[in-house]
Amino acid sequence: MKVVISMGVGVSFEGISEAQVARIRSVSEELEVVVAPTDKEMEPHLPDAEIVLGRFSRAIFEGAKRLKLVMVEGAGVDNLLFPEFVKSNVTLVSAKGTVGTHLADHSWALFLALLRGVGKSVRVRNWDLRRQIRDESWELGGRTLGVVGLGGTGVECARRAQGFDMRVIAVDPEEVSKPPFVAELWKTGRFYDLLGQSDVVMNCTPLTKETRGMFNLAAFHHMQRHAYFINVTRGPIVEEAGLLQALREGVIAGAGLDVTPTEPLPPQHPLWEMPNVIITPHASGGSPLRLDRWVDLACENLRRYLDGRPLLSIIDKEKGY
Repeated sequence: MKVVISMGVGVSFEGISEAQVARIRSVSEELEVVVAPTDKEMEPHLPDAEIVLGRFSRAIFEGAKRLKLVMVEGAGVDNLLFPEFVKSNVTLVSAKGTVGTHLADHSWALFLALLRGVGKSVRVRNWDLRRQIRDESWELGGRTLGVVGLGGTGVECARRAQGFDMRVIAVDPEEVSKPPFVAELWKTGRFYDLLGQSDVVMNCTPLTKETRGMFNLAAFHHMQRHAYFINVTRGPIVEEAGLLQALREGVIAGAGLDVTPTEPLPPQHPLWEMPNVIITPHASGGSPLRLDRWVDLACENLRRYLDGRPLLSIIDKEKGY
């Protein structure tokens, strides 16, 4: 059974180490594992590849006629769901469930930097700013965090709110379990209710047909004027014109964005210059533990695949998550 690892051997997230490849090979002697970091190196292996790990594309799909399982190292898969692949019987597994910790850390870093004036201090560099920062800051105890999408990232964002003595409410389109640290869990139909009750809203949803543009001007008008909006998943979930208007007119207090509707964000884009916005360049996925967690997941799923057991982190290709 041929397994093609479609990433180079290296030490960064873009690569995979020899030790990690050895771990994958050790799953079973039934597996013929090859590493093909480039399209040219991959081409001779595709006709008899049953499993692809790592990078995936339409070209790989079209060349791998025996393909049955794809396991990608990213959590978001919206850019992979071309119609032929969605309609096929090939199973797609993502890294969902393994990236929530560092995405949640980044969400909280953006929020706290906004709330406590870190972004303004770095931008303005004037000691006289201290009165404005003090006047605009508020304490977290007893406040409400609204989590939109209670998957792996949403759960981890909610978990961290316990340390700040906050109340957590959440919405999700699926029947998901409510953790003990979440006070209320509603279906997405109560999205506006969540916005109205929250002092900070953290978007943790994947990009799908249903979520594209869900944070528009109407949504921001349902938020409280002192509330902050945080997004670390996908930029197009936010309608850009609505966000800009909400920030300019003080409809919301500010936004922390690791992802933007347009990426890369052009240097002259107005979001860069807004005093109530903090932007990082789609960096929340960074963690020295990320690739090892993905290799663990891949190894476990290879064992399950060989045994005929249900796989972990499967993507419903029709839903997009």
